[in-house]
Amino acid sequence: MTEHDYEELGLVAGLEIHQQLDTETKLFCNCPTELREPEAADHRFTRFLHPTKSELGEIDEAALEESRVDREFEYLSYDTTCLVEEDDEPPHRLDDEAQEVVLEIAQLLDMDVVDQAHVMRKIVVDGSNTSGFQRSTLMASDGEISTSDGAVGVEDLMLEEESAQRVEEREDGVLYSLDRLGIPLVEIGTKPDIRSPAQAREAAETIGMLLRSTGKVKRGLGTIRQDVNISIEEGARVEVKGVQSLDDIDDLVENEVHRQVRLLEIRDELRERDAEIGDVQDVTDTFADTDSGVIRGALDSGGKVTAVPLYGFDGLVGAEIQTDRRLGTELSDHAKRHGAGGIFHTDELPAYGVADEEVAALREAVGAGEQDAVAIVAADPETADLAIEAAAERAETALDGVPEETRGANEDGTTRYLRPLPGAARMYPETDVPPVEPDPSEVETPELLTEKVERYQDEYGLDAGLAEQVAYGQRMPLFERAVEELGADATLAAQTVESTVTELRRDDVPVENLTDDHFLGTLELVAEGETAKGNVGEVLTALAANPDLTAAEAVEQEGLGSAAEDEVRESVVEVVERNEGQVEEQGMQAFSGLMGEAMGALGGKADGDLVSEILREEIQKRA
Repeated sequence: MTEHDYEELGLVAGLEIHQQLDTETKLFCNCPTELREPEAADHRFTRFLHPTKSELGEIDEAALEESRVDREFEYLSYDTTCLVEEDDEPPHRLDDEAQEVVLEIAQLLDMDVVDQAHVMRKIVVDGSNTSGFQRSTLMASDGEISTSDGAVGVEDLMLEEESAQRVEEREDGVLYSLDRLGIPLVEIGTKPDIRSPAQAREAAETIGMLLRSTGKVKRGLGTIRQDVNISIEEGARVEVKGVQSLDDIDDLVENEVHRQVRLLEIRDELRERDAEIGDVQDVTDTFADTDSGVIRGALDSGGKVTAVPLYGFDGLVGAEIQTDRRLGTELSDHAKRHGAGGIFHTDELPAYGVADEEVAALREAVGAGEQDAVAIVAADPETADLAIEAAAERAETALDGVPEETRGANEDGTTRYLRPLPGAARMYPETDVPPVEPDPSEVETPELLTEKVERYQDEYGLDAGLAEQVAYGQRMPLFERAVEELGADATLAAQTVESTVTELRRDDVPVENLTDDHFLGTLELVAEGETAKGNVGEVLTALAANPDLTAAEAVEQEGLGSAAEDEVRESVVEVVERNEGQVEEQGMQAFSGLMGEAMGALGGKADGDLVSEILREEIQKRA
């Protein structure tokens, strides 16, 4: 890919970070914030959603386009969801715990908290909210974070409800699960201060670190999402949604800049050719005897073929704008939004069973010459008409350069068209939830993860690598509880929640079954001398296999209880006496060999530290 001078191009970017909060209950009801398997659903229902006018009588363009596609939305409900998620009961007041976490985040971002927070409705008609809107509340504004390339302002901090989770995409709609709907979510929007892909990634990483510093955000795939707003000076603002990994942000920004540069180059070429878009036409007769499987299938089902001539577009519809994506792909994305499988165009034909003579006949039918291109759609009559019109409209915008739009992030760092950019008409007040007056003085500023790393080294004696691993790890709050509440050995606790869990996962132990109580119970038994340090992995393995057990029950079941000190000494003495000649000859040099034998004799019922201490004493007596 071409190297770009981002300063010369006038790159401007901003981030929207969406992070689920790890609260006990959802934002507007008392349901737990746990995810369920679709098979656990106890009932389901169906909805059709339609856009509504705002308080000013306007309809949002993005919502209007979404509504043009007739779709049915089905929802899975559980014994852990309620009528609020189903939109059959008014929402409750804003969750207190979620408000507290948001205020902590506001302090970390150096933001000004609002005097009074009002819940708003944001129109969403893709089915991800049963109500047809998402509830969102501005909690703070005007903050800042630091990056190596300068400060990045933070525009706003919103407290929102998470959307429903997609389970299955269907031909006529979507199946959603209500388990995720209503989980508290913060949205952090930066100002457009980002000037390079590297700075975008660094800003996202910094915000992610600050969020995790609270110890009260959910972790794992899908719990944090990044949207990136990107534009260059001659291009347009494009919102890219659904970036799952921080590692992808710099590549995504780089690829979007490249796409806009290529679209501007194509625009300039089209203008030199005096390009224009022709009228949509029915060309079904041209393909009456076609051998193309796609077209034949549509016609045999009562469909038709529609076409639009693109005068002056020859060779440019197939021009690459991102890796494996062309201008024709953009046209196809718009056609797909209206139910078509995609488009064919003359830059790629003959192909897909379309013969040379059919391409020539197509050009003649629509009046296209050698410098022109033609795009076609084969589908049922209604879809064919809507899809070719959508493709023609996208071709029209190519004459202007880069369209403002919302795009989705692909796994390879490229993007695809989703819908137009939303406007202000999608927001209006929520009348069912009273405003709140947040008080930032009631919360303490959380310790930063970077500060935790230093404290874990100084206070607990962890080495730098382990300290960082624990501080940034998913079980950091569990580690702190083990050390501060139970008095567990810090190194053992850190190794248990990080290294031991990783090792067990590699051995296919179902560690996802382990709860905080399992870990804390196991570490407490070690601290009280009820089992040995070396048994931690075996105890957790037993608990993962049978999560209903307590740690004490697992120790008893597996025979992992600790031997008393006199029992340990008796066993060590037997080992020393059995190797008396070696001890007299080698003295303390015999320690290593006898240590392994002593531990084996005790069968894991004693801590290595205790065995080592007693063994040294007994060797010294005889040396």
